Amino acid sequence: MEPGLNQLLFISTALFFIGVFGFFTRRNLITMLMSIELVLNSVNLNFIAFNKYLWPNKMDGLFFSIFIIAIAASEAAVAIAIIINLYRSHHSIDVSTAEEMKF
Repeated sequence: MEPGLNQLLFISTALFFIGVFGFFTRRNLITMLMSIELVLNSVNLNFIAFNKYLWPNKMDGLFFSIFIIAIAASEAAVAIAIIINLYRSHHSIDVSTAEEMKF
C-alpha cells in the first residue's frame, strides 16, 4: 500500500519539528548539526511528495532534492571541519562554553 500525500506531509512535519526541537534544546555541536540535517531531509520529503502527487510529469521536485542533498553534504563537511578545529583548540564542542572561548 502506497502512502498518500497526507501521510507524507505528516511525516515531513514531524521530522521538521523534531529537527527544530533538537537544534534549540541541544548544546552539542554535533547533535545540532544532525538536527539541521533532519530539517533539510523534511524539506526533501516535501519536494518529493508534492512532485509526485501534484505534478507527476515534471522532475522539478527531484532536482531540488538532489540540489539540497548536495548542499547538505557540503555543509556537513565544512561544519565537521570547523567542529574538529574548535575541539583541537578549546578541547570542547559544547555550545554553552562558547562565551568563555577566547580566539
